[in-house]
Amino acid sequence: MSEGIQLVTSNRKATHEYHIDERVEAGMVLQGTEVKSLRDGKVNLQEAYCTVEGGEMMLLQCHVAPYSHGNRANHDPVRPRKLLLHRREIDRLEKATAQKGYTLIPLRIYFKKGKAKIEIGLGKGKKLYDKRADIAERDVKRKLSRADVRALKDG
Repeated sequence: MSEGIQLVTSNRKATHEYHIDERVEAGMVLQGTEVKSLRDGKVNLQEAYCTVEGGEMMLLQCHVAPYSHGNRANHDPVRPRKLLLHRREIDRLEKATAQKGYTLIPLRIYFKKGKAKIEIGLGKGKKLYDKRADIAERDVKRKLSRADVRALKDG
């Protein structure tokens, strides 16, 4: 991790389900108690996705739990949240998602210099055989690293 970045959550399932071609950092428009919930790590990206609506990038189905010490000013947990990107970036990503099979997936949420940021990935869905290949490759790497550790201990 870079200096000044505090990771809140990451979408580990995204890299298993999608080939991530490109990554983009965006700011998030949040209400008062949402920031405190993010700092507590009470956010879920598993079902979340991004879309362009009315020329604005929106984060949908991202669950940010209500703040535990909040009052009636607490927010709706699954409300659509606006993402802050330059117009050129929004237009480019909108064109990319118009292609068959591409979608915008939130990869991680973090704080950078005190500001809430989200990393969005432009991804294409994996087929079942791609997932199996990834699992097999991961298992091979794990076995090789274990063999290296054993060789170092024996040697």
